Amino acid sequence: MTFNWNDRTPLHIKPEELMPDEKHKLIKSDVFCILPWIHLSPEPGGEVLPCCISKTVVGDSKTTSLQEIWNDTPMMEIRKAMLEDKPVAGCRQCYERETSGYPSLRNGCNRTYGHHVKRTKGTLRDGRLPSMKLYYWDVRFSNICNLKCRMCSSNYSSRWYDDDIKLMGGSARLQVNMAGRDDRDMWDQIQEHIAYVEHIYFAGGEPLMMAGHYEILERLIEMKNTNVHLTYSTNMTELKFKSKSVLDLWKQFPKIGVNASLDDMGERASIIRTGTDWAQVEQNIRDLKRECPHVDLMIAPTISIMNIWNICKFHHYLVDQKLMEPDGFNVNLLQGPPHYRIDLLPMDIKLRLKQQLEQHIEWLRPLDPTQRSTVQFEGVVAFMMATDNTSMLPDFWKQTDGLDRIRSEKILDVIPELRALEQYR
Repeated sequence: MTFNWNDRTPLHIKPEELMPDEKHKLIKSDVFCILPWIHLSPEPGGEVLPCCISKTVVGDSKTTSLQEIWNDTPMMEIRKAMLEDKPVAGCRQCYERETSGYPSLRNGCNRTYGHHVKRTKGTLRDGRLPSMKLYYWDVRFSNICNLKCRMCSSNYSSRWYDDDIKLMGGSARLQVNMAGRDDRDMWDQIQEHIAYVEHIYFAGGEPLMMAGHYEILERLIEMKNTNVHLTYSTNMTELKFKSKSVLDLWKQFPKIGVNASLDDMGERASIIRTGTDWAQVEQNIRDLKRECPHVDLMIAPTISIMNIWNICKFHHYLVDQKLMEPDGFNVNLLQGPPHYRIDLLPMDIKLRLKQQLEQHIEWLRPLDPTQRSTVQFEGVVAFMMATDNTSMLPDFWKQTDGLDRIRSEKILDVIPELRALEQYR
């Protein structure tokens, strides 16, 4: 059955069970999001966000508990604005995606967690919500990572530490950043929520390299709460941590989704996400498919100015090599850092890529039962064509040339299509 990505009807509560104002929030509102009532997102550097893509910092986990942040002024103001049907400045990434017809986190969460909409009734006039219950976790214990992707920074990768210093001068923050007041703080704070958590999203850094990730899985197994939905954003370079095999643990959880952050193949993969061993990644995918066939594996490329040229060939390669089904592409649209966005491209190049992408979409459409990947590709085209940001191309070259210099890399040797943009240096 085709899945309508623009359908806002909640999945786990019947529409007739909703009050009129609840229906408006979940189905009609262009600003309401359920997450501020069920979720907080602690970042590795200490910043706490209302969700992982928000631009609003609502607290500092290095100095303040999640319980205190839950009802501090920034979170209260977000809830109050949403209940008054007013846009929230930090939510612009979702608004921008929705304008392009691209699936947004806001709409997805309203569908998935809409059954918690009745929690809004307990919100006080000032936006305070006395009961903090984290039904959805976004777990980013630290920035520990074995790669240094070009679009990343030391905020999310410990491997970026030296490069940040070389690029910016002075000193970057600590090489290894951990959320919370010490290395056990986040774990201690989420303990009380573990009995009823519905969904845990593991990201990082690289979550499969973090001890806290394995501790959570082992605790869930011990509590016989293995029906929780687990999802991952992982670079698929490591499936073991010390003596622990993540595949052995995953066999005990029936609902797992893995988004493999892979932008391209071979040398292209290695220069975009420096440190990638493509042969090892392919072997890990095959091992996962063989040992844990119940895992919903998606290849999740981040579409940027670096991989837009080869993304269709990459998709075909993965299908031809039986590493994924045609509809297993979960396209992540890069919106920041801004100098890597695909709407920086000049119009003549956009038009050529648009034709290439539209031909790819026509190949994909009959092979995509839910139209999930198809709609995402259509959103990529709409996003690329919507805005002219060629004025930011000098920023792209400044960052690119800097990374080439300090990493002794030559991106033009690996992605020669970028030569068409050299006039904008």
